[in-house]
Amino acid sequence: MSRFVVGLSGGIGSGKTSVSDLFAAHGIDIIDADVIARQVVEPGTPALAAIVTKLGSQVLTQQGDLDRSQLRHLVFSDPALKDWLSQLLHPLIRQQMHSQTLAAKSIYCILSVPLLVENKLTTMVDRVLIVDVSENTQLQRTVLRDNSNAAQISAIMRTQASRAERLSVADDIIENDGPAGDLPAKVAQLHHQYLTLAAQC
Repeated sequence: MSRFVVGLSGGIGSGKTSVSDLFAAHGIDIIDADVIARQVVEPGTPALAAIVTKLGSQVLTQQGDLDRSQLRHLVFSDPALKDWLSQLLHPLIRQQMHSQTLAAKSIYCILSVPLLVENKLTTMVDRVLIVDVSENTQLQRTVLRDNSNAAQISAIMRTQASRAERLSVADDIIENDGPAGDLPAKVAQLHHQYLTLAAQC
């Protein structure tokens, strides 16, 4: 069981995955809320059955998986539906995050949660690490990565915590506006810091 839990977060396109991959390369267990969010709606799960009961088979792919883009489209235009979905999924995701954190074997672990600030999950972690980039960088990287248009990405950014809100809860910050080659040294420095903190627990 990990003695120390570091919550990793940042806005869309900030580079959270690149950072968590570097921690994993140091042998640190990563609990990823995005992965858990997919697991709780896999075929055969009660959550997927509830979504289909509510919205019909239009939210399923031909293979029987959840059609995430279709669900996003429905939720985006219906705040009440978004609330219903959150009330269904968030407790399941939170429960899994807690269980996987308890099961982590490395001396400390990383709990990667894109909406750590928005969903007020900082109480689940001992320390908060924010990957910070300018809003312009967020937009450029995400448009390139997802092949989306800037208006869509800007709309998503507006639904997330502001840069200032994220930074206000940060214990540690990785500035990621620079080249990707700068990241390994920044992560290595924090890794040694977290090893020391975990050893004191």
